[in-house]
Amino acid sequence: MRFRLPFFIGLFLATLPSHGQTTTTIPLTPEHWTAAKASQLAFETFEGRPTLVLDGKAFANNIEFSNGVLELEVYANTQRSFAGFLFRKQDQNFEEIYMRMHKSRQVDAVQYTPTYHGESNWQLYPEHQAQVTFANQGWNHLRVAVENLTATVFVNGVQVMQVERLKSGNLSGEVGIWALFGNRFSNIKVTTTGEAVAKEPYPIVTPADGIIAEWQLTEAKPYVENQIDMETLSKAKTIPARTEASGLLPISRYLEKPSSGNFEGNPEAYTIASTEIKVNEAQTRLFSFDYSDKIIVYLNGAPIFYGNNAFRSKNNQFQGHLGLTANKIPLHLKKGSNILHCVVIDKANGWGLMGKLE
Repeated sequence: MRFRLPFFIGLFLATLPSHGQTTTTIPLTPEHWTAAKASQLAFETFEGRPTLVLDGKAFANNIEFSNGVLELEVYANTQRSFAGFLFRKQDQNFEEIYMRMHKSRQVDAVQYTPTYHGESNWQLYPEHQAQVTFANQGWNHLRVAVENLTATVFVNGVQVMQVERLKSGNLSGEVGIWALFGNRFSNIKVTTTGEAVAKEPYPIVTPADGIIAEWQLTEAKPYVENQIDMETLSKAKTIPARTEASGLLPISRYLEKPSSGNFEGNPEAYTIASTEIKVNEAQTRLFSFDYSDKIIVYLNGAPIFYGNNAFRSKNNQFQGHLGLTANKIPLHLKKGSNILHCVVIDKANGWGLMGKLE
């Protein structure tokens, strides 16, 4: 004789989470969310469903996320706006994946960036952008599947991007959502599948020959034009900072700015990135480099280059992305030790430097 479960018992068992997996639909009510400073958060019923209206950042209370799936719906919006997830937040470091629905059909409609010390760095990572066509009516569905250091991004059921190496340095942390200029959210779900595993999350990877893989950085300070002198360059205390495999140095990962978090409203801050170049005889080497936002390059105390690569500095469409071959200058090196100082100045969107000796 075959034993058959009553239908309602079988249905109950089918809805139980599998071993190690739990899905939570976060209620869209005030007691389940905490808005970040200066953020505007409201809860409404819209089209017969509970919704959350946000301009800024809000974090789900008492939810820790490491591996799993993040899902939400955002109501169509053709006005300039951003909407997406913040996750694995610890202190002011976390991951961001978000939709820019006013950029529908453009190459940067979806973006990923790590946030360090509360500073977004999207400008440094043009490789982590995707072209997406959003629905211009109804709801757009964002799904982010996270496994260890990999995040796979889906929009309206279609895979649009994969980030092979999440960069914040965190393997777990808080979950939140983000909206710039206001968006309406619904059906926010978090599925957890266990703890992320990475024996060494960010191993030292040797960049290609010639790339400057380690810099010395001074403390971040407010920048005032024409107030940096040789004494500042030579006597400032420094910390070592290693680049990513590409040669990119994400400076905000190592330094907290005196003032940040207000996008282009920030005052400028600077650090001095330095490296020693030793040669057996006097020679000229080509220095290939790029930076964000601005730079003053000194060789052995003498200024040899000034540049501005800031967001929209050249026109309204200029993004300020970095590329290792964007700038090339000759370095006239003397025999023995030579010191290269790069004063890197930044407001927002990504504080970075990369350099290579040809």
